Amino acid sequence: QVQLVESGGGLVQPGGSLRLSCAASGRFYEIYGMGWYRQDPGKPRELVASISRAGRTNSVDSVKGRFTISRDNAKNTVYLQMNSLKPEDTAVYYCNAEILVAGQALRDYWGQGTHVSVSS
Repeated sequence: QVQLVESGGGLVQPGGSLRLSCAASGRFYEIYGMGWYRQDPGKPRELVASISRAGRTNSVDSVKGRFTISRDNAKNTVYLQMNSLKPEDTAVYYCNAEILVAGQALRDYWGQGTHVSVSS
């Protein structure tokens, strides 16, 4: 029905950069808010950054100045540019999107996750 496919994760050294992408596919009416969450076994899942349909953004303090979220509505895709990566950024990153499907109420959809590992 609706699928979010993430890409761009991998292993990178501290101070490096990575760009995550998440593309929505399937049959839906509209995508509203989109965001990136991350979770590691040693910490709870947290919202990293979010972006509204109109392009209004928000991010957690720990990534401000380093991460930038953006979206391309024509491509149904959200991006997360990650610069100056730190070991504490290591986690599985999940794409989230509020999607309106015909005949259903607005609800959240999740990607399968892409792993980001920051280490020497």
